[in-house]
Amino acid sequence: MTLIKSISGIRGTIGAEAGNNLTPIDIVKFTTAYARFISEKNSNKKLRIVIGRDARISGEMVNDIIEGTLIGCGVDVINVGLCTTPGTEMAVITYKADGGIIITASHNPKQWNALKLLNEKGEFLNDEEGKKVLALADDDNYQFPDVDHLGKVISRDDFNDTHISQVLALPLVDVEAVRARKFKVVVDAVNSVGGIVIPKLLRELGCEVVELNCEPTGNFAHNPEPLPQNLTEISEVITKECADLGVVVDPDVDRLAFVNEDGTMFVEEYTLVAVADYILSQRVGNTVSNLSSSRALRDVTQSYGGTYHASAVGEVNVVAKMKECGAIIGGEGNGGVIYPELHYGRDALVGVALFLTYLAKKNMTMTTLRATYPAYYASKNKIELTPSINVDKILLKIKARYATENVNDIDGVKIDFAESWVHLRKSNTEPIIRIYTEAKSTAEAEVLAQKFISEISEICTL
Repeated sequence: MTLIKSISGIRGTIGAEAGNNLTPIDIVKFTTAYARFISEKNSNKKLRIVIGRDARISGEMVNDIIEGTLIGCGVDVINVGLCTTPGTEMAVITYKADGGIIITASHNPKQWNALKLLNEKGEFLNDEEGKKVLALADDDNYQFPDVDHLGKVISRDDFNDTHISQVLALPLVDVEAVRARKFKVVVDAVNSVGGIVIPKLLRELGCEVVELNCEPTGNFAHNPEPLPQNLTEISEVITKECADLGVVVDPDVDRLAFVNEDGTMFVEEYTLVAVADYILSQRVGNTVSNLSSSRALRDVTQSYGGTYHASAVGEVNVVAKMKECGAIIGGEGNGGVIYPELHYGRDALVGVALFLTYLAKKNMTMTTLRATYPAYYASKNKIELTPSINVDKILLKIKARYATENVNDIDGVKIDFAESWVHLRKSNTEPIIRIYTEAKSTAEAEVLAQKFISEISEICTL
């Protein structure tokens, strides 16, 4: 069906023909290229690379191929097994490894899987590094080591408990304050690795946990992207159980969404806003989110006297901007919280712990806390790409049409109007154009989105 090679890693559908899907041949090819890249970067020393995976049906197969290929490349492997994306990142840091491979296609449906590539800091490769790996994948001039220089598996130890302990040890995570509130929480982990770690984290925080779709089978109970239309089941369970809130994560647990005590959405965009509100109430500093994220983070940041900065979409871009401006909290509006005091990666575990600490200290219900934030409403749409659609041409024409407005083109085209904005960009992970809008009401956001969908359709017919 498709194979996407990008800054977000090597992502594709399982099966069918090599070169156009994520087949065993492609897995070997890109794993070898990554091993070569890490080896050249480290002057050909003996390497150690961490492997972790979510619970996708294809995960074990992909894991075994990657592990064997790394050993065949002379690399020693630390395999943390079923592990979240942030957990695998933390394992690279904790074990002082030379890199890591996360086997997950994040929010994509079950037929997808991916290789997400990390550096020695447990952070995603940047654009230049990613291009180097892709170039090496097309270079067949490589000699594999002989039998006396093969790698080996150093360990196959679970890392999830260590990750939880590292989160709970953070100074701004007040375990006792959360335990005192005795929250009742419903968890929807969409039948992936979140079903292992999130309930355990919550129980360590003294919460009563109601598990929903927490068995890590890889057969996702619903569309795995944590959007409102996919979360009707948890809303019903929350009201039935009289729970204080719901926690929803995607398959690799780097995105986090909350559901209110009345079954309504806290809204994924406001996950980062609320966590930032707490951090900024305790520390003076700046924040970062990507261009597709809500203005609410800017408003909250400015209310504390900090400066808000926007980055291009993509975790690696957010992290680079955070380092550049010394941000103390940042992330993405899709529910990705990046807290540098722990590590530079989107981490739902740290998001849950910090959020519950704030909710406990504020002594509020979810709906009351949500009402304290600026009211913005987003509309997220997409247009499927076909070979005839020239995305660059479309974006240039849109940019020219709105040249008198506040236009940012570091990543697609974002147009900031007085009371709303629209961001148009080609996805890094799917063959689509994303059309994100935000306004003072849902209706206004949707009208703005449809306006630009019509304009794109018009340009395509010219």
